[in-house]
Amino acid sequence: MIRNFDWSATPLGRVETWPGSLRTATALLLQSPVPIVMLWGEHGIMIYNDAYSGFAGTRHPQLLGSRVREGWAEIAEFNDNVMKVGLSGGTLAYRDQELTLHRRGVPEQVWMNLDYSPVLDETGTPAGVIAIVVETTREVLARQRIAREHERLLQLFAQAPTFMAMLRGENHVFELVNPNYQALIGNRDVIGKPVSEALPELADQGFGDLLDEAYRSGEPVSRWSERLILVRSLATGPEERFVDFVYQPITADSGEVTHIFVQGSDVTERVIAEHRQRLLVNELNHRVKNTLASVQAITSQTLRGAMSLKEASDSINGRILALSRAHNMLTAQNWTGADLNEVLETALSTHDDPDRPQLDVTSPPLRLEPHAALSLALALYELAINAAKFGALSRTEGRVEIICETVVVDDRDVFRMTWREIGGPPVHAPQRRGFGSHLLERALPAELSGQVRIHHRPDGLVFELAAPLSAIREGVGLG
Repeated sequence: MIRNFDWSATPLGRVETWPGSLRTATALLLQSPVPIVMLWGEHGIMIYNDAYSGFAGTRHPQLLGSRVREGWAEIAEFNDNVMKVGLSGGTLAYRDQELTLHRRGVPEQVWMNLDYSPVLDETGTPAGVIAIVVETTREVLARQRIAREHERLLQLFAQAPTFMAMLRGENHVFELVNPNYQALIGNRDVIGKPVSEALPELADQGFGDLLDEAYRSGEPVSRWSERLILVRSLATGPEERFVDFVYQPITADSGEVTHIFVQGSDVTERVIAEHRQRLLVNELNHRVKNTLASVQAITSQTLRGAMSLKEASDSINGRILALSRAHNMLTAQNWTGADLNEVLETALSTHDDPDRPQLDVTSPPLRLEPHAALSLALALYELAINAAKFGALSRTEGRVEIICETVVVDDRDVFRMTWREIGGPPVHAPQRRGFGSHLLERALPAELSGQVRIHHRPDGLVFELAAPLSAIREGVGLG
């Protein structure tokens, strides 16, 4: 089409009249498969090849023989500079030059590689400018898309709820780490450093060997609840952590491993919670067995000493309720112990009438070990129920003094409790010895590694307990 174009209607006139330099340059550009346009004369009359006509879109063939400033009016100033430089003998080169062209009747953003050179006439004077035009719009848009995807991946990488890192090469050099990984390692600067240098404390913990295995084999390596020691802070020193993680090899098109992607979670809290749960389950099993043994002992010994089924039933129910109240008190504090005042209040609650107070309690602030608290609560219940049936609490004018104290005896800290009944009926030693006597005289001192004395005085029963304070606090009992 370009060869058959009627050039006589243009400022250049018929081809036969063109100077030799113009005809030669035109012949060369017509043979090129690359889009080329020649801007001839001071107005830049456009002559181009078939490849350029495809680039021009619907602007072809109107561009042939037109002035470049009018042909591409939307970039007139850009082309003014091209003509100025080219006709002065200079050259221009642009890479991925962004322009807005109206090639199909609407504005279109395009990118191009442009190279401009002067075309000389017979005298060696620049008479035109030749432009090699290579559109790079697809490549630029592809790179922009890749860059956006890369940025999006980096954002996802940074916002991921798990820790992540990218390691390069056989020395496992850190290229990327996300905030969670930084938090795991104590915010150390590791980028550009191999793992062995960035995290030297891991050298003897086998993690380097696992990385080497993943890099060498090309197969992922994963571990669950893996223990590691990290120096996250010089102030706190080595710290134990537990992690789930996977080392995922990344391969090139050739199949060669180039990177290791590290992904995982700090599961330290979960592991600790699971450990605590196992301990609690074991402790629960132990306590259930102990409770059943206690119920069995209460039942068998109560039945053995009871005079009637009603007496046995009432005694068993009362003692099991006392045991239940003591368990509730300890369960509320996860069986970590109980305050002495709370033990006293729980054990004596059914006998403490605010409108008719009969209990005078004195006790120091003291935290009791669980077994000691349970034993003491059951003993107090037996003392109170006995006083309500036969002792001071069976009379309106009767009262009970309960004094708990810690004293030093022979350089040892001793816990001492005295139960003294006043104003009750005359006291006599019991003719029958049932569960209550067994608990107070044998089980309680054995549980607390202490001694018990019971005085059946005419003016009221006196019960004295003395036990090492360490047994009360630390539970050196039978369990």
